[in-house]
Amino acid sequence: MQASTLPAGGIPVVTHHQRRRAIIATVIGNGLEWFDFTVYSFFAVIIAKLFFPTGNDLTSLLLAVATFGVGFFMRPVGGILLGIYADRVGRKAALSVTILLMAVGTTMIGLAPTYESVGLFAPLIIVVARLLQGFSAGGEMGSATAFLTEYAPERERAYYSSWIQASIGVAVLLGAAVGTFVTTSLEPEALASWGWRLPFLLGIIIGPVGYYIRNHLEETPTFLEEKDKTDSPLKEVIRNFPRETSASFSMVILWTVCTYVLLFYMPTYSVKVLKLPQTTGFIAGMVGGLCIMVLAPIVGRLADRIGRRPLLSGAAALILVLAYPMFAYINSAPSLTTLLVFQLVFGTLIAAYTGPILAAFSELFPAKVLSTGLSVAYNLAVTIFGGFASFFITWLIAATGNNMAPAFYVMIAAAISFVGTRFVREPQYLQQH
Repeated sequence: MQASTLPAGGIPVVTHHQRRRAIIATVIGNGLEWFDFTVYSFFAVIIAKLFFPTGNDLTSLLLAVATFGVGFFMRPVGGILLGIYADRVGRKAALSVTILLMAVGTTMIGLAPTYESVGLFAPLIIVVARLLQGFSAGGEMGSATAFLTEYAPERERAYYSSWIQASIGVAVLLGAAVGTFVTTSLEPEALASWGWRLPFLLGIIIGPVGYYIRNHLEETPTFLEEKDKTDSPLKEVIRNFPRETSASFSMVILWTVCTYVLLFYMPTYSVKVLKLPQTTGFIAGMVGGLCIMVLAPIVGRLADRIGRRPLLSGAAALILVLAYPMFAYINSAPSLTTLLVFQLVFGTLIAAYTGPILAAFSELFPAKVLSTGLSVAYNLAVTIFGGFASFFITWLIAATGNNMAPAFYVMIAAAISFVGTRFVREPQYLQQH
């Protein structure tokens, strides 16, 4: 399918209809990807008992969250290979591949026999599925960011790219909503027997639907102009953009820690540490997802007017200051109310931090290496600081008896990323004012 008409001057013409389709397709596809990837974390407690029975609940949970982290080993590999593919073949092609791979991995988990049925083959299937999901997720963010920012008008890049973060909010909301539904609708025996599989089996539907949506997109005009201008995107990123890659890496640290600790880990934390019903963590998670879904585009619009750096630095500083007192708050009075307040506060701050972040990244790398550069920085940070965050925090709480371990983890991430935000370059039109 032809992307855009090329007038005599050679500058692609992009219509409002094309831009609207680009946002819708990216948001739906990215939201479905993240729903598939993260629903595992919402059901980690159940998966631990069914696939990693050890006779000790803590050991089983550690194995389950470690397997969640296993998927992150493949993220840098998927990020590099699919990032190069996106920079060489096209954003549309890469986005279509990622959603199919994700759906296959999710379906494998949904259909996997338990340890009681097939023994060690059960956790092996889960590990393979997580590796496949990790490879897919590794290529998603760079390709989606390149796709949306290249369709966006110069003065609206933060707004356009903020919809990617909004779609993650949709995924959190949907995952938590499904978790709430199955845990409240089913008896514990039915939930453990087959109910937990329902969210994963949605992957059977998600794959073809997402592929159809993305495969009917038009390639970005910027990519068509820049195509074949570099023989090796990875070599060029390493050789010519080390500073930009380092800055991106440092800023992703807080993003990934907030996502995997403050959003995805909280249902497990609320059950194992706060001793609350599982539905309480799911309901609070829905609020956090809703905040991000609604606020990220608003923050993106604001970032296009006042700049990316003030919002990024301000949000990082507030997360650093508030992490300890907010965790102390939910531990002093564990309840649905305190968890809702917790998610409202951090949902707002995560939206403030992540709304402008992808636009900031897109202005660090040229189009010919944008997907590769962002994929390398993003996936390395996510693998190191996000993938095994649940495992380290669960182990630290058990080893030290200190329920505040997640707060310290978040504070360290916020301090590192605050420094990274000071290297953000504002777009030219903002520098002129």
